[in-house]
Amino acid sequence: MRSPPSPKFLAAIPRDFARAHLLLSQGRDDGRERLVVADRTPPAAVHNTAVRLGIEVEASIADGEAIARWVDEAYGREPEREAAGETVAAPAESIEALLDAADRDLLATQGKGPVIRLVDALLFEALSRKGSDIHIQPLEDRTLIRYRVDGSLHTVREVSRSLTAALTSRVKVMGRMDIAEKRLGQDGRASVRIGDRSIDLRISTFPTSHGERTVLRLLDPATQPCDFEALGMPPEIARRFLAGCERADGFVLVTGPTGSGKTTTLYSTLRRVATPDLNVMTIEDPIEYQLSTAGLAVSQAQVNAVKGVTFESGLRHILRQDPDVILVGEIRDAPTARMAIQSSLTGHLVFSTLHTNDAPSAITRLLDLGVERFLLASSLFAVLAQRLVRRLHRVCEGGGCAECFGTGFQGRVGIFELLVVDEEIERRIASGDDVASIRSGARRAGMRSLREEGERLVAAGVTTAVEVARVVGVVA
Repeated sequence: MRSPPSPKFLAAIPRDFARAHLLLSQGRDDGRERLVVADRTPPAAVHNTAVRLGIEVEASIADGEAIARWVDEAYGREPEREAAGETVAAPAESIEALLDAADRDLLATQGKGPVIRLVDALLFEALSRKGSDIHIQPLEDRTLIRYRVDGSLHTVREVSRSLTAALTSRVKVMGRMDIAEKRLGQDGRASVRIGDRSIDLRISTFPTSHGERTVLRLLDPATQPCDFEALGMPPEIARRFLAGCERADGFVLVTGPTGSGKTTTLYSTLRRVATPDLNVMTIEDPIEYQLSTAGLAVSQAQVNAVKGVTFESGLRHILRQDPDVILVGEIRDAPTARMAIQSSLTGHLVFSTLHTNDAPSAITRLLDLGVERFLLASSLFAVLAQRLVRRLHRVCEGGGCAECFGTGFQGRVGIFELLVVDEEIERRIASGDDVASIRSGARRAGMRSLREEGERLVAAGVTTAVEVARVVGVVA
């Protein structure tokens, strides 16, 4: 177990020095200061620490990212306190100069101002907590800093309202956004590094009655896309799903609400099916991860409403590129739905997503969008509905601790409902049967509901019945 640093170390060694050189005390023992250092910590830094402390030191090696986190914890809220004295926003004309001057490595602090260091500390802490988003939410008398972890928002600290404008300006500078524009919402993109690890940021600002609200989406390519096996899909569901995904043509849908893991499932599926002899192309909004960095020969395009690139127009152009496999990020309207169906009937394997409560409801939704029954019946192979439920935190056995924000959960696992369109389901779709009839036929063919899959995880001690009910709701 890691020991706390000695008070003399914290008093004598500046936080900047400890953070920049990735070293920290682990207490004193037998007249020596025991240090933990990274493999890249300069020997001179260790020597200078010993001289400053006036005592012999003994160093052991640990992960640099972990040491940076321990330094932040040991020195407490120093970046926030320092930033409270710096509230002047940078002028718009200095954006490029600031970007050129700023070191994007979150592990480095040398030469950075207090507000920049505070934003870096928030990003680093959120990433260390495996957060997906950071919310900077101004209220009348304070500003909340909240992290979304495992799908739930947690308030991690409150900062002075006087810091809000400076924090927002810093984030806007990172995203190459207009810091002078405060009346309209803006979107931006940025990237930061933790050592040799690059993190992409999607930034959104929105004016509210108490100031601009800022949300940063954290996209870590190191965690996505995962191998298909890592999705945790039950073997029988995985086998039947992949049978459709490895066809030469057809239409495969993944459904669920926002944040249910649909993109992760589709990216992981593309990793499985994107063989060197196939032309795989996507149209997405937005591109969440660059699949080419995972060694895949996949061409990705992004919706751009300003330039007239929609899912429909993008798909139309993709069809002129001799594709074998197509991913349409989302079916949002009738033209896109009809074009996706037609594409699957003309020798292409098409993947897409819908926002529906369960797998059978996707069929009703497509029919509502104007897709002809006989075309849908003959093109659709499978619909996979999914949700993410939180796992019980093994360390505290679900009792709640600081590491899991007192929730008793840490990490999430998928639950899946797979409807395969066999001859019976195809006949029901073509003949106009309602969703209840289609669901009944699918269950007779072996489909297990989301609730049943959730109950299986409860029985295995992975999650709780309350958590399954929260996520699945009233789905049959």
